[in-house]
Amino acid sequence: MFRLAHISDAHLGPLPDVTYRDLASKRVLGYVNWQRNRRRHMHDAVIDTLVADIKASALDHLAVTGDLVNLALDGEIEMAKHWLETLGSPHDVSVVPGNHDAYVPGAFDKVCRAWAPWMTGDGVNSPVDRNSFPYLRVRGNVALIGITTARATAPFMANGFFMEEQAERLGKVLDDTAKRGLFRAIMIHHPPVRGAVPQHKRLFGIARFHKVIRRHGAELVLHGHSHLPSLFTIGARAAKVPVVGVAAAGQAPGSKHPPAQYNIFEIDGEQGNWRLRLIRRGLTGPALPPSDLQTMDLDVPAGAAGQTGIALVRS
Repeated sequence: MFRLAHISDAHLGPLPDVTYRDLASKRVLGYVNWQRNRRRHMHDAVIDTLVADIKASALDHLAVTGDLVNLALDGEIEMAKHWLETLGSPHDVSVVPGNHDAYVPGAFDKVCRAWAPWMTGDGVNSPVDRNSFPYLRVRGNVALIGITTARATAPFMANGFFMEEQAERLGKVLDDTAKRGLFRAIMIHHPPVRGAVPQHKRLFGIARFHKVIRRHGAELVLHGHSHLPSLFTIGARAAKVPVVGVAAAGQAPGSKHPPAQYNIFEIDGEQGNWRLRLIRRGLTGPALPPSDLQTMDLDVPAGAAGQTGIALVRS
């Protein structure tokens, strides 16, 4: 059995010192939002609690699906790199960037340079850039496939983009890993389903993504962005693929969003007979000690016969 953890949207704080020059862009809106809202609800103590629990659970791998930072300031990007080092070896932690990691023009390239060890495919020695995605890592019988949807957008917009070039590369990776009999887990920041987030936060290229999945297949899609512990399915009726979101990793109790959680996926079986169990672990009350972090009930549909099934988990 392979045990995969999934976190997203840490929005690490506090913000480093910000200059007027830093705010001469879309960042001024994000800075106001941080001061008015996020700094009151996103706490390092919450993230530390989740990470401690993940490490105590002796999991095989950790997927981080974006939005490690807030305004993509140079200091934030470097701080996030140090945080990734605390999570574990790059061999055991895989990252894809989110829209906040590419908040302004140029930020995406800086993130690729700083976080390259966690966003590099097996056997790849070239620098990480937009054309490096999707990247592929194989751990046990699981193919971890990292996609980028991150791009700098206009003020008040937080959209993602899944374009044709990346779709073609993804199809090839899915075909190759299927031939190897691997369980294919796709990591993406924006939810690739309609209605999951408001229009100004949606993914452009949802239909393109669905077309790739219907044509080439996959077993699991992990996403962030919505800050919600969600479950969708995409694909044909006989081969529906679970699409799973997670609450923001830094979210303290008491806001409009659910408090912080992480997902555990227990993957077992073989091609044509995969078994997938989803466990949600997260804060359930106003306090922040590790004892307040519990397994959540999750009522989800079972997969079709011969396809991926998701078991009901009860604490």
